[in-house]
Amino acid sequence: MKEIAHLPVIADPSHAAGRRSLVPALARTAVAAGADGMIVEVHPHPEQAWSDGEQSLTFAEFDSMMAELALWRELRGARGRELETVA
Repeated sequence: MKEIAHLPVIADPSHAAGRRSLVPALARTAVAAGADGMIVEVHPHPEQAWSDGEQSLTFAEFDSMMAELALWRELRGARGRELETVA
């Protein structure tokens, strides 16, 4: 997308995966591919979520994933760019 559009590329690893266990791997892939941001489903108790609980990360899982993604961003050479967290 970055080759054909000037707009930021936003990845959605939660919906792409459909399963909580796959979200971090797809998020790493999105960072490696150059995504400018992500939409990630997060819920304090995913098993109680009214929708998308099976693909929602807990707050602790989200924090862990974001810490790991910082390393991937460095490998990508994007030290000056920040993935934004929106509550």
